[in-house]
Amino acid sequence: GKDRIIFVTKEDHETPSSAELVADDPDDPYEEQGLILPNGDINWNCPCLGGMASGPCGEQFKSAFSCFHYSTEEIKGSDCVDQFRAMQECMQKYPDLYPQEDENEEKEKTSKDLEATPMEPSVAKEEKGSS
Repeated sequence: GKDRIIFVTKEDHETPSSAELVADDPDDPYEEQGLILPNGDINWNCPCLGGMASGPCGEQFKSAFSCFHYSTEEIKGSDCVDQFRAMQECMQKYPDLYPQEDENEEKEKTSKDLEATPMEPSVAKEEKGSS
């Protein structure tokens, strides 16, 4: 395949390298690409998407994300409300795969949990004193 094994001698290491760097081939299927391919298309295989493009709501995600990516509206994506709504509705059918809590709800939940935890420093002091 894509790897090449080269054996070198001690003499090879002592002389300056004559290796030339070759530009990466953008069409190399083994080459990791970012979210946007060199031709401007969306790389649906990008690990940065976390598998969203291939899950049960993959088609809705692709539709919404494509709409946003190619949107030319002054407020980018403002023409994609229907696609994002369809994606959201699909995600709500799979709460285990797509948790619905946002950061604010998570913070509120954590602070309520902390408030509910009994903090009894007087009991801790008594235990220390009785030993």
